Amino acid sequence: MPRSKPRSVGGSIGAALLALLLVSCTGAPLPTPSPSQSASPALATTGPTATFTFGTAAQPLGLDPALVSDVEAFRVTRQVLEGLVGVDQTTGLPTPLLATEWNETDNGRSYTFKLRDGVKFQDGTPFDAKSVCTNFDRWFNFPASLRKQAPGSSFNGVFEAHSDQASLSIYKGCSAIAPDNVRIDLTQRFTGFLQALTLPAFGISSPKAMAEGTADVLDQTREGSAISKYATHPVGTGPYSFAGWDNTKVTLISNKDYWGDKGQIGTINFVTYDHPQARLQALLDGKIDGYDAVTVGNFDQLVKQGKQIIQRDPFSVMYLGINQEIPILQNLEVRQAIEMALDKDTLIRKFYIDNTAEAAQFVPPKLNGFNNDAPTLGYDPVKAKDLLAKSGYKGEQLKFYYPLNVTRPYLPTPEKIYAEISRELTAVGFNIKPVPVEWSDGYLQKVQSTGDHALHLLGWNGSYSDPDNFVGPLFGEKNGEFGYQDAQVFSKIERARGLPEGQERTDLYHTINNQIAASVPAVPIAFPISALALSDRVLKYPASPVLNEVFTKVELKP
Repeated sequence: MPRSKPRSVGGSIGAALLALLLVSCTGAPLPTPSPSQSASPALATTGPTATFTFGTAAQPLGLDPALVSDVEAFRVTRQVLEGLVGVDQTTGLPTPLLATEWNETDNGRSYTFKLRDGVKFQDGTPFDAKSVCTNFDRWFNFPASLRKQAPGSSFNGVFEAHSDQASLSIYKGCSAIAPDNVRIDLTQRFTGFLQALTLPAFGISSPKAMAEGTADVLDQTREGSAISKYATHPVGTGPYSFAGWDNTKVTLISNKDYWGDKGQIGTINFVTYDHPQARLQALLDGKIDGYDAVTVGNFDQLVKQGKQIIQRDPFSVMYLGINQEIPILQNLEVRQAIEMALDKDTLIRKFYIDNTAEAAQFVPPKLNGFNNDAPTLGYDPVKAKDLLAKSGYKGEQLKFYYPLNVTRPYLPTPEKIYAEISRELTAVGFNIKPVPVEWSDGYLQKVQSTGDHALHLLGWNGSYSDPDNFVGPLFGEKNGEFGYQDAQVFSKIERARGLPEGQERTDLYHTINNQIAASVPAVPIAFPISALALSDRVLKYPASPVLNEVFTKVELKP
């Protein structure tokens, strides 16, 4: 990726713009499945029998995808629940799933979906238009108290508001036209609507199971997160049914009544190893068939052992979060000094897999809206010291939160990354107080909610191919993570999501990215390459930049 263009402190931004246009599906001919999506050979009538064990970096934060935004939760729920539309493994575009076709009307404000016949939820109840509306209306009607308990809900980030602020919401309503026909109405055009529906958060749950599991009553706790009884036993239409969840693993079994290809795997065990070396050793010992989040330290060892490594295209961004609810961080010069203190090149070389790109914005390179010549202040510790001295910073202590005992695709070794960033900030004059938090002790909720976190490490893994998936959830409104308030940027993000694909929309996202960069609400550091390691038993694994990896597509040696 070309080097970024220097940006003057507090100055105006000018940049040459580059765009890659995405195509939305609005009733046009549906894409033909790519060769990588071909079904496994037909299995005996007894169904799949293989057991597949996958090493994960952490326990899920809950298994109700509507209320979490956690990689490990989504990894499990993608197997159990399905949405109206799926994701093409090659293009990232929407493909038929529970809906076989769809049509856009009313200038993009209404979508009608033809539903797949004969599908049942894993509890035996029928999937139909009424069940789709039950799910959409549930998400729309999440009360403020529930949203506070579960800040990982995706509905607000996509549709902007819930029923208590209906006039601000893009979602208008759901109508069951017939058992196999459902219409979703929007208050305004939303160009990324179909792509957004591919999010695991919009998987359709059994209304009966949600009622029996009091899905909106978060009276239990897992990994520091408040969850419902339903979130410990999800029920969908997917190829795998939930079988169990204990302190070390989640177990799924093949759904004998699944409408589609059941693949080879009859039992999946997602086993947690919270240290990278433990995952590596488990693979070498034959205890697991694969694991995610290969670290730099593991990479060479895997190569020497001749293990398979599959790399995903970058579709996440790692950043240093800055909370403007902390008074001193409301000062732009202080935030700019933070940016100039960070040596992104060193961080990437030390802690990320080769070909990880330096980030100067939050939209990754493959999306329209990515600016190939993005403005950045660059690494300049001398200027950072000078700016800090001029800013009025008097050595105020900044609490720096970072997670322990976890690996994320965007954050492979958080403790080491924290140590390097803390060293760099201290070197230019910042007073840093480390606040290590176990991931399982609610780290995500602590840094995404209003609190005393001044700085924190986190990242965002994209889930669908639209720039709104990155800038909308992070910077589309004021939130507890950044305390960022820019009405002009909020308004432009809202306008951009309603524009049709084309140069005007692309240019507007360039402007949005530039304005975000100028105000430094957070510092983007890297677009990481993430990788999986697999045993020799695996012939094929459906690696996906958006992590849409359903295990019916895993092929194993006989």
